[in-house]
Amino acid sequence: MPAISVRPVSTAGTRPVPGITSRLISFASSGLSAYLRGKQKEHFLALYLNARKQLVHKETISIGTLTETLAYPREVFEPAIRHLASSVILAHNHPSKNMEVSEADMKLTEKLIQSGTILDIEVLDHIITDNGYISFKEKGVLFR
Repeated sequence: MPAISVRPVSTAGTRPVPGITSRLISFASSGLSAYLRGKQKEHFLALYLNARKQLVHKETISIGTLTETLAYPREVFEPAIRHLASSVILAHNHPSKNMEVSEADMKLTEKLIQSGTILDIEVLDHIITDNGYISFKEKGVLFR
């Protein structure tokens, strides 16, 4: 996978999210957006973090079609176990540039949160990106 660079960005106007540092939000809004922007197919990625919320591994879980991609819990959490991650940030793009959270996005995220709970690997956020980004955590979708 090509390198994903981290550039500081302003987080003014975003509400603080417990458990997620501003550097991670910066990473999500700049590095992932830059990496996924312009991709013609949906890409589903996972960022694996240690107990100190430091990135220990990043992996492309799947590359789908123009309108969907698949991500099964076993494929998302196997690298987390292998890299001793205590949490994960999920991310995918919407090549259509429709930045709305779909019903399929919500169902998948809920399934992955439940699976992570069983494994004691916290899903910190799910980010949809392409033209900007939407954070499920910031929007209060599925996360309490």
